[in-house]
Amino acid sequence: MSSGSSIEVSPGRVIEVVEGDITRIAADAIVNAANSSLAGGGGVDGAIHRAGGPSLMDELRERYGRDGVRHCPTGSAVATGAGKLPARWVIHAVGPRWRGGTAREPDQLASAYKVSMDVADGLGARTIAFPAISCGIYGYPLEAAAGIALETVTASLRSTRSVERAIFVLLSAGTRAAFATALEGLAAG
Repeated sequence: MSSGSSIEVSPGRVIEVVEGDITRIAADAIVNAANSSLAGGGGVDGAIHRAGGPSLMDELRERYGRDGVRHCPTGSAVATGAGKLPARWVIHAVGPRWRGGTAREPDQLASAYKVSMDVADGLGARTIAFPAISCGIYGYPLEAAAGIALETVTASLRSTRSVERAIFVLLSAGTRAAFATALEGLAAG
């Protein structure tokens, strides 16, 4: 994990942006960029399921399946244990597919981050690690997504009961740079 940028958003509440592999982060909760069927997939979702092991899918199937089908609406999130990951919980958040910005994508993306923070707070997590939800195969424009993510998590962090530290763990230097720029904008504004 490379060094990153951080700001204190309120006393004892910190938001941080780093480059690294979210499956190696020792946080109370890590957020998975899941699909609405909670069926595993590629990108961050596949990496988290591979690193966490089969217990993640078993728990999703057991806790969130209905009539043999798992479903989590876009903008929502559910939690499982973390299996073999160095975390206590995985929060499976469903972000929107980019459709040009006219299909409520900004609201849905903000909701995925807010609900993830609410779930973490309900679990009593003190630290939470996020990927760049919807920025991979779902095609959300990086700079817009970074702004929404950081604004939403910052607002949630100010009102949380348990969460003290939110870390955006971003796989590439370009993604980290976009999030660092958005974080600098929040700090300045």
